[in-house]
Amino acid sequence: MEVPFGGGCACGAIRYECAAPPRYMGNCHCRDCQQATGAAYMPVVVVNESDFSLLGGEPLWFERPSDRGNPMRRAFCPACGTPLFLTNGAHEGVRALYAGSLDDPSWFRPSREIYVASAQPWNLLHADLPHDEAMPQRRRARSDGG
Repeated sequence: MEVPFGGGCACGAIRYECAAPPRYMGNCHCRDCQQATGAAYMPVVVVNESDFSLLGGEPLWFERPSDRGNPMRRAFCPACGTPLFLTNGAHEGVRALYAGSLDDPSWFRPSREIYVASAQPWNLLHADLPHDEAMPQRRRARSDGG
């Protein structure tokens, strides 16, 4: 992975860049992420808000409460519908990027599986990663899982 790294939507209307390595990478299996991605889980790359820059375009936002009642705001391209990133009111100062929106998602390496209680039975979980039934207890997130 090279820093800075970037991403954007399928049509190119929205572009973003991150000036530092991710704090955390993992797979979220909650129903909200399943519905937002249309897939079994969301591969997520968490970055510091201060390292994130929107380079072009303005996303539309969809908001609803998380399972803990905090505002979950998901950004997507108004032209092509690509899901891009989200903010969670419970985790101020960070932004979660959809790994599929990265220009080069090949460097994505999840460090854990979360919300596995909601995982679909047809989805194979990474056996070598830690599994959390829901959101793990708050800890300092790092991309190496520590």
